[in-house]
Amino acid sequence: GGAAAAVAAMALSLGEGGGSRLRRQLESGGFAAGEYVKQLSQQSDGDRDLQEHRQRIQALSEETAQSLKRNVYQNYRQFIETAREISYLESEMYQLSHILTEQKGIMEAVTQALLLQADRDDPALGARRAAAADPFLPLSAKEAAASEEGRQRTLTTLLEKVEGCRDLLPESPGKYLVYNGDLVEYDADHMAQIQRVHAFLMNDCLLVATALPNRRGAYRYDALYPLDGLAVVNVKDNPPMKDMFKLLMFPESRIFQAENAKIKKEWLEVLEETKRNRALSEKRRLEQEALPRPAPTPPESTNPFEDDEEEEEEEPSAEEEVVDLSLEWIQELPEDLDVCIAQRDFEGAVDLLDKLNEYLGDKPVSQPVKELRLKVDERVRQLTDVLVFELSPDRSLRGGPRATRRAVSQLIRLGQSTKACELFLKNRAAAVQTAIRQLRIEGATLLYIHKLCHVFFTSLLETAREFETDFAGNNGCYSAFVVWARSSMKMFVDAFSKQVFDSKESLSTAAECVKVAKEHCKQLSEIGLDLTFIIHALLVKDIKGALQSYKDIIIEATKHRNSEEMWRRMNLMTPEALGKLREEMRGCGVGNFDQYTGDDCWVNLSYTVVAFTKQTMAFLEEALKLYFPELHMVLLESLVEIILVAVQHVDYSLRCEQDPEKKAFIRQNASFLYETVLPVVEKRFEEGVGKPAKQLQDLRNASRLMRVNPESTTSVV
Repeated sequence: GGAAAAVAAMALSLGEGGGSRLRRQLESGGFAAGEYVKQLSQQSDGDRDLQEHRQRIQALSEETAQSLKRNVYQNYRQFIETAREISYLESEMYQLSHILTEQKGIMEAVTQALLLQADRDDPALGARRAAAADPFLPLSAKEAAASEEGRQRTLTTLLEKVEGCRDLLPESPGKYLVYNGDLVEYDADHMAQIQRVHAFLMNDCLLVATALPNRRGAYRYDALYPLDGLAVVNVKDNPPMKDMFKLLMFPESRIFQAENAKIKKEWLEVLEETKRNRALSEKRRLEQEALPRPAPTPPESTNPFEDDEEEEEEEPSAEEEVVDLSLEWIQELPEDLDVCIAQRDFEGAVDLLDKLNEYLGDKPVSQPVKELRLKVDERVRQLTDVLVFELSPDRSLRGGPRATRRAVSQLIRLGQSTKACELFLKNRAAAVQTAIRQLRIEGATLLYIHKLCHVFFTSLLETAREFETDFAGNNGCYSAFVVWARSSMKMFVDAFSKQVFDSKESLSTAAECVKVAKEHCKQLSEIGLDLTFIIHALLVKDIKGALQSYKDIIIEATKHRNSEEMWRRMNLMTPEALGKLREEMRGCGVGNFDQYTGDDCWVNLSYTVVAFTKQTMAFLEEALKLYFPELHMVLLESLVEIILVAVQHVDYSLRCEQDPEKKAFIRQNASFLYETVLPVVEKRFEEGVGKPAKQLQDLRNASRLMRVNPESTTSVV
């Protein structure tokens, strides 16, 4: 029964691919899998037919499964595309809703402006309309005082329940409570409940207080937000998260949940209405202050000589310019700045600030101008904070130095050149450090040094060019760049030394690495920046250590060979070996080596002297690659010490040897050292350094390098 069910399931998955006959059998209501298998077994000639039929069914089953997978994948892609389109549509609906809300606000503002104009034309009509529209607006001074006192008393009573807000709320006769209620605050990222709060909406600000756990009806001050910089956004219900709205106070945002949908709607409406009334009252106040005020009539004077002086003094007051702040773009400037900052339109925000500064440049500083400046300065601080964050190393470091040009240029336009310079250089330092840290340490040191130099000096060159572009008119910032370049070079040398000198590489490898670094450093001369002296100063300690370490190795090797010296001629056995030695000595600068070769493959020199010559010349060649003036005495003293070890040994052996034949052979080796090796060393040193060395001349000219007691047979080496 299990086998029959399995075969039936396979057959069911075949679809149209299994043939029309099989499809009709499967679609029939009386299809029995057991009967179908029994009939198939009877019709088959043997086991082989059943196996072939089973393979055909298995192949069709796999084909159907692949087809189903393709269909599922296609449907999944369509589902993703549909979800993306729904997301786009939802975003557009939110934008449309926001636009409609703004249009509604504009229409109401226009209506209020028309009513205000009508009130000015007919004051009596305006008073009747105001009395009918606002039940809190009294018709008599007595009723006005009573209403104002009642509002103030209500606000005072409620605020007495909030700890810590008495000193934060300035006493203003026009401040009153509009709305208040309990809310629940949620985390904006994880939508987790944070705390229960009580919000007090006043005609010019919103106070948020947290509930005290053990005192019913008592609260503690949490935050105070002016309505000028507050934006209210409806949050779409997404069960179980519902009845929520968001308050935006750049750069902060908070999410609150109302008790039900009705209270949420009331909060949204009363917040928008209060903000709108606040904006209208502020506009009216500015218009009233912008109107010219009649000058007070001065008392009559009996002094006839004051007439001319009064006329001269009255002229400037008559010509005194009144700053018109009722222009539409000035009224909307704070909100436009908020929008530009939120949309990351930094250029637009700075353009607005430049426009305002140009407009107020030659205007007198009145009280309305000061208040406007306070609002604008707050936006300037917000804009500066955003630009500073754009340049912080915490942001993405991709894109190279040009990625910072936008934020840097706007900070410079805001008069923050020093801060822009500091942040730009910090950003580039972090980028260079990250690039060096991400380099893979290859097995071959020279390959890693090539990559390290390319990454570092290319970044330094790009940074210098971008700095020159961004700070072309700020010459005072160039000293900061030089300081930064020195600190970056120190970071590079630390990585360089750790790989080259700390790992005890050979002197030839170290010389090649230093040569590569110097060549890359010379590329900076394209922009007039020479940091060669800095890299010399930073590397001098490590190079001195490498030279002294390699000098000690040569001295130890020479002493070891000296201890085993038998003063015998070299037999190289084959002409090829002799030819190779000739090439090596010619490479060392010894051109007259043939006069020291004998018959067949013999060389009339000691193995110790030949090995010393090759090792000393190799040391000199590698040391000259590392040479710069600060290393002159170190290199010279190292050469003198190495040469002294060899010549002292020859001098001692010459005095102690009694065999005439060996003594003649030792003199021949001494002649080779004095007349051939030392002149070659002196000449090569002078070519590499550019000036002769007196110490080497003294060694060459002396018949003995060290005078000892002739009777003594003890070596001082």
